[in-house]
Amino acid sequence: MRHSFGAALGVIAFAASAANAQTAPPFSPGMQYTYGSGEGAAISIQAWRALTAYVAERVKQRPVDSVVLAPGASLSAPAYAPCGARPYAAVFDVDETVLLNLGFEYEAATGTPFSDARWDEWERTGAQQVAAVPGAKQGLGAIRAMGVTVVFNTNRLAANAAANQAAIEGAGLGPAKHGDTLYLKGDDALGSKKDGRRAMIADRFCVIAMGGDQLGDFSDLFAIASVPARRDATLDSPIAAKWGAGWFVLPNPVYGTGLKGTIDEVFPAEKHWPVTGEKG
Repeated sequence: MRHSFGAALGVIAFAASAANAQTAPPFSPGMQYTYGSGEGAAISIQAWRALTAYVAERVKQRPVDSVVLAPGASLSAPAYAPCGARPYAAVFDVDETVLLNLGFEYEAATGTPFSDARWDEWERTGAQQVAAVPGAKQGLGAIRAMGVTVVFNTNRLAANAAANQAAIEGAGLGPAKHGDTLYLKGDDALGSKKDGRRAMIADRFCVIAMGGDQLGDFSDLFAIASVPARRDATLDSPIAAKWGAGWFVLPNPVYGTGLKGTIDEVFPAEKHWPVTGEKG
């Protein structure tokens, strides 16, 4: 069931992303779905319930390995960081995984273009204009009640650590403490890549689950230029077995690495329908 659920999330997010990429108005169908729809809320709650149930199963056991890929691993031959006797943790991205950036995305929806300076200002001043992703507050609370530490690994900026902590905690998703349970862009020399921070977390904890809205929230190895090859990497064994079983994806058809691909990349030529009659 969990594997089927993970695959369904991928299909829904990909389809919505493709539609959003084709339409392009500032207030997009992806925004309507993510921030306004009951369907978007329901699928988020569904994801968090599945994630929480998975964590509950794992804490009954003593996993040998975490769900963080070990240094030198590949997607075709994955190996995972060992757990040893480390305490349990679950690791999550922040934006559109646990936190909805309503104020920032309203500005985007009404025509304000994205810029790094604008995002920096948002991190510093937007803590009151966010909301918890549906299901996240309850899910994180249940995970912590199991004795599992919640760790956030986000590309929000280390320079804005205090404000980012305030945004997370103000939405009822904390605690979040920089350098302890909050890892930020700038904590190492790898920029927006997260594998270095994941390795630091795996050195401290037995990571039994990860959640995110972008493939980079699970491994930097998904930074594949070809859109079809990147999609194929999520479908091929043994990585496909991780969706819903340690790795959990939240839908985000608004922005990010999923919003790529020409019409011919999304719809391969061999799948085009050779209509013999008149269209329409």
